[in-house]
Amino acid sequence: MARKSKIAKNEQRGATVERYAARRAELKEIVRRPTTTDTERRAAVDELRRQPRDASATRVRNRDSVDGRPRGHLRKFGLSRVRMREQAHAGFLPGVTKSSW
Repeated sequence: MARKSKIAKNEQRGATVERYAARRAELKEIVRRPTTTDTERRAAVDELRRQPRDASATRVRNRDSVDGRPRGHLRKFGLSRVRMREQAHAGFLPGVTKSSW
């Protein structure tokens, strides 16, 4: 089980990402657009730099939804590899069967 403080910090990062997502998308579009003038592009880049570091979506860590384990995350299930195996063997994941050959 991950430390509660790490899980809470990651949730705060997710909230920060959501708060700044629309403005970040606008600024990035300004930077990408070929018709943007140099001064507009420079202003957009400066505003992106002034935003908090945690406003970037890459700062959010994928964690197990049950116990918060940060590694071995399987996106399809939202679980870590360990928890996914336990729940699959217990029959809690419909359609998942243990294969053998």
